[in-house]
Amino acid sequence: MKNELLFVAIGMMVVTFIPRLIPMLFMKDVKLPEKLNRFLSFIPYAILGALIFPSVFETSENLPAVILTLIICFIVSYIGLNPTIVVIISIVSIYLFNIIL
Repeated sequence: MKNELLFVAIGMMVVTFIPRLIPMLFMKDVKLPEKLNRFLSFIPYAILGALIFPSVFETSENLPAVILTLIICFIVSYIGLNPTIVVIISIVSIYLFNIIL
């Protein structure tokens, strides 16, 4: 059973890695226009909003905790921290606010 899970995990890794690798191989020498680069720089934060906003509402029925968590996430992402750090901060803050409030 454990070997089967290992093979499934490796297969999933390969299947998701190949579509990410192919564009990187073919696009490494291509210079994108400045407007497109600027547009692409906003995508992580748009995805971040799509991930955090619904998740915070699903994890807590405590409205003050939800509002405080969303405010903190907005401030931290506005500062420009890595989106992974923003997600971690949102998880920790909703957990702490649920305990405190």
